[in-house]
Amino acid sequence: MRKKGANGQESRTRLLAAAASEFARLGYHETKVSAIVSKAGLTQPSFYLYFQSKEAIFAELTGMFRSGLKALMEECGREAERGCESVTVAVRSFLARLFAQLAHHPDLTRIGFFLSEEAADMKEELAAVIARCLLSRHHGLDGESRFDVAVAADCLVGAVERLTLQQLLPGKRSAEELAGEVAQFYSVGLE
Repeated sequence: MRKKGANGQESRTRLLAAAASEFARLGYHETKVSAIVSKAGLTQPSFYLYFQSKEAIFAELTGMFRSGLKALMEECGREAERGCESVTVAVRSFLARLFAQLAHHPDLTRIGFFLSEEAADMKEELAAVIARCLLSRHHGLDGESRFDVAVAADCLVGAVERLTLQQLLPGKRSAEELAGEVAQFYSVGLE
């Protein structure tokens, strides 16, 4: 059996990139290991040196997306604790970083945010963070709010989902443009 060294890491990276591209383009069920290795310029035995199955490489790609999203959500939580920005500014800043991350790894975005079985759970977590870290600032001292924070967070996640597919990934709008548009739209109800 071949050792996994520097060339091994390069091969593994090529397999991950090829798999991400194929899964994003064709979906999970239509993607074949033979197409992944062909795109990576490797052989099927080399695939199985690094991954037990198609399921395993898909799970790793999903995990990569989830890790990036989780790091962004944790950063949002830390910033909310400082609480120095208005809600509109905080939402715009968070959305700009979120859209930028989604645009930076479009194949992982398609896999993690749309194709994976965990996509719905990730969107639930995202909505919870938005509600807790960004929108809960609207609660007054008496605990009352002008709107249901959970519904508003779900609306933002829905907007992110739709705009990512229709505007961001096709390159029609940049992350900054989308963040500005969404924040402007919601600011009427947020401020």
